[in-house]
Amino acid sequence: MRMSKLLMPTLREVPAEAEIVSHQLMLRAGMIRRLAAGIYSYLPLGLRTLKKVENIVREEMDRAGALELLMPALLPAESYQASGRWEVFGDSMFKLHDRSGRDFCLGPTHEELFTETVLNEVRSYKEYPMTLYQIQTKYRDEGRPRFGLMRGREFVMKDAYSFDLTKEGLDKSYKAMFDAYCRIFTRLGLDFTIVDADSGAMGGSGSQEFMVKSPVGEDGIAYCDACGYAANYEKAECIVSEKQFPEGDLPLEKIDTPKAHTIEELTEFLGTEPHVFAKTIIYKADDKYIAVMVRGDREINEVKLKNLVGCTDDPELAAPSVVRELTHAEVGFAGPIGLEIPVYADKEVTFMKNFVVGANETDRHYRNVNIGRDFEPDVVADLRLVEEGDVCPRCGQQIKTAQGIEVGHIFKLGTKYSDALGLKALDENGDMTSVIMGCYGIGVTRCISAAIEQNHDENGIIWPRSIAPYQVCVVPVNYKDEQQTEAAEKLYEKLLDSGLEALLDDRAERAGVKFKDCDLIGIPLRIVVGKKIGDGIVEFKERTMPEPELKSIDEAISAAVDYFKE
Repeated sequence: MRMSKLLMPTLREVPAEAEIVSHQLMLRAGMIRRLAAGIYSYLPLGLRTLKKVENIVREEMDRAGALELLMPALLPAESYQASGRWEVFGDSMFKLHDRSGRDFCLGPTHEELFTETVLNEVRSYKEYPMTLYQIQTKYRDEGRPRFGLMRGREFVMKDAYSFDLTKEGLDKSYKAMFDAYCRIFTRLGLDFTIVDADSGAMGGSGSQEFMVKSPVGEDGIAYCDACGYAANYEKAECIVSEKQFPEGDLPLEKIDTPKAHTIEELTEFLGTEPHVFAKTIIYKADDKYIAVMVRGDREINEVKLKNLVGCTDDPELAAPSVVRELTHAEVGFAGPIGLEIPVYADKEVTFMKNFVVGANETDRHYRNVNIGRDFEPDVVADLRLVEEGDVCPRCGQQIKTAQGIEVGHIFKLGTKYSDALGLKALDENGDMTSVIMGCYGIGVTRCISAAIEQNHDENGIIWPRSIAPYQVCVVPVNYKDEQQTEAAEKLYEKLLDSGLEALLDDRAERAGVKFKDCDLIGIPLRIVVGKKIGDGIVEFKERTMPEPELKSIDEAISAAVDYFKE
């Protein structure tokens, strides 16, 4: 491709709308343009990279034995209503009506549709096991779309679904997809971590995420270097960390704590440490209210809470008016003693002695509270967020934490959707059984952002060689110099003949501008044709090399071919 013919509207300044590096560089490199919040057009360079990511995903899915098809994006409501997810997705689903008033949505994900396809089209148990996939645009009405392609309202996703007749078959299908994902993300040049995860609205049992560590990632990762344990914050198991408390049961005492609403204010007022408090938070879980207790220096894990309670919607903090009605006190003074709603206590609270809780009276707390004597929680479970330095649940060493970008997620769905939609088949014993499903997703567009977050410098993008929009750029320093121009043209043609994706910067621009653009858009190799061309010498430079190497034209072509064979 001649750059004089290429639509590549690069920008010198960082756009004000872009908050993170990948978003900034994709805009500056002329890869994408914003149409509305969370909605982007792909310009030629961006589309080339997108297609390369798709092709790698497709090749490895095909290699794993999966079959590609393509579902509509405009979907009737009935399938989601049958599974119960029409309500579960709530406001994040784009819903609309046709001219007859029938309900439709723009597909956020396709479990139901794939299930119906197998239900309607598979005639015999002999056709199992089967894995189907598609690469298609998804739509979710994000409350806060941001970070460019990282969290958009329209995005490209690969979703796959396996169908088996036994749990052992599901394990085999799951392992095949796990291995395929490892190959995909390795080929994409991503430094990824595999973590245990929560299945969320997708349902099911086993679940793992493929995460790319990045400070701008929206997901937290807890991991252990000693044994390899890794889980996201939502799933990470918390081991009880015992603190020292006064021995024996001290007498319960109600104390005045004027204007001490928060743990910080209480620690200052009482001159003690946060771990001697147990905070009580009132939540609304669907149509009921519950109280949740954690140690004063901990935070509640609302995903664990949702899973434990079994509520449809995410639990939300009760309104101040409701807190006042339930506790007869202002917010900040709730406690478990005498509370007339269920009390859910994090298991760490049960190891506390003589601790402080709210007294359900404004400006008052109880001191020397003990479980069993003063109150009894209705439920005890792991309800807190993991923290740096916690104990690893596998080996007992210290947990580390990091932020990560989720690029892939695999689930063992079980029979949730096959039961809801009536997908059954004869097993090996001749009995009718529900088909067991797995679900496997990759955020194709998000992979592009993740690759840039991990691979960039002050000059621009450093593409992994497998997904660079072009592989090598030939730059004549002075396009008006006939000798340089002729040599550059011949070199460009030879690179194309060698099977490489080459650019020829034939623009009437200064050499410095050409070099900056080449670095900005992240072309892995640059070959400069300059004054030494009279001696048959060109400058050969990898994107990450500090200085170019001098090579003959044939050496440069050979080095470029070898570079992309590795």
